[in-house]
Amino acid sequence: MLHGYGTGHYNGLLWSHACRTGFSMLNRAVAGRRVNMDSLGLFVLLIPTFSHWTAASSADEISWSYSGIAGQSEWSEYFPDCGGSSQSPVDVITTQTKYDPSLVPVTPLGYSQHGNQPFSMHNNGHTVIVELPEWMGLGGLPWFFTAVQLHLHWGNGAPGRGGSEHTINGRSSDAELHVVHYNAELYPNMSAAMTQRDGLAVLGILIETGDETNPGFNNILNYMSRIRHADQRAFIPAFDVQSLLPKDLGCYYRYNGSLTTPPCYQSVIWTVFHERVQISKAQLLKMEMMLYSSKIQEADGMLLQDNFRITQPLNHRVIFASFSAGEVTAIVIGVMCGCVGVAVIIRFIVKTIRTKETEKSQEKKTDLALTITSKAERKEELSPSPQTEP
Repeated sequence: MLHGYGTGHYNGLLWSHACRTGFSMLNRAVAGRRVNMDSLGLFVLLIPTFSHWTAASSADEISWSYSGIAGQSEWSEYFPDCGGSSQSPVDVITTQTKYDPSLVPVTPLGYSQHGNQPFSMHNNGHTVIVELPEWMGLGGLPWFFTAVQLHLHWGNGAPGRGGSEHTINGRSSDAELHVVHYNAELYPNMSAAMTQRDGLAVLGILIETGDETNPGFNNILNYMSRIRHADQRAFIPAFDVQSLLPKDLGCYYRYNGSLTTPPCYQSVIWTVFHERVQISKAQLLKMEMMLYSSKIQEADGMLLQDNFRITQPLNHRVIFASFSAGEVTAIVIGVMCGCVGVAVIIRFIVKTIRTKETEKSQEKKTDLALTITSKAERKEELSPSPQTEP
């Protein structure tokens, strides 16, 4: 999540320049046998400054990936926050969540009012990102959050592999959508908010495949061919972002976590919806096979796949639920009872129809028997009686 931060390559030029400058000062002083203690002291004092400066630069410019060199198992070496105690994603174990009745349904604001201006979409080498207009926001949290962007995570099509970042009771979904917002009440922009504990709010939507096409997701997938390679950008028609969300925005899991990509700042209020959304298998295939993580000028093209981080330890954090287990059970039981009720009604109707048909058939048979009997009686009445001989 929040792809695009911390990319590039570090070449160590800043540190090399600092070292050459400092040692040149020292060499000149020693060669002249006039060791200037002020100059030497200044050089010594500058060493930590240069070290901090170059370390920060290298952290910002490391080219990270999900596997291999600078893969997620090594992120914490380059980005210290990735080794923190409040990292995301996590596995939501439903029996260990805590019901919080104060959690109200989240309220997307302006999601459907996209206007006439097109959206900007780009491939940053890690995912597809759609930038959202600033009038879109999110209510239902302690502060108002302004929308920034949305992006997707997916797998590689292997059976049982999954592609979501969050899991529910150890079960992965096929993909996951993130809608990112920053705290507009406390911070002036995304850059200022993303390093603060209460700076960001992200909606996590788990995606599964079904038989039907989801028209909402076609607003993204149908235009991904324009940004097949890293760093490519295109404008797409604006669309109703709320069409990507589940219908039930009141049942969700809430916890404090982090960005799921470097620099992994622990600044996110996560909302992971209980209800999953469905896309077709063809839509998922397009997601998994359309984009490249490599640039167009690179000879060896690499498909952009498996762009999800593995789940992280909770470390004593509590995951809150906006609904109680009883509510879910009641809903499930209600649905089951509803289905049973419908089945009983259908069976009753069918039985009634069959009974009526049987009764009508029996009535026809009875009428036919009566008709035959009546005709026979009339024949007997018309025929002459035989005479008895004396």
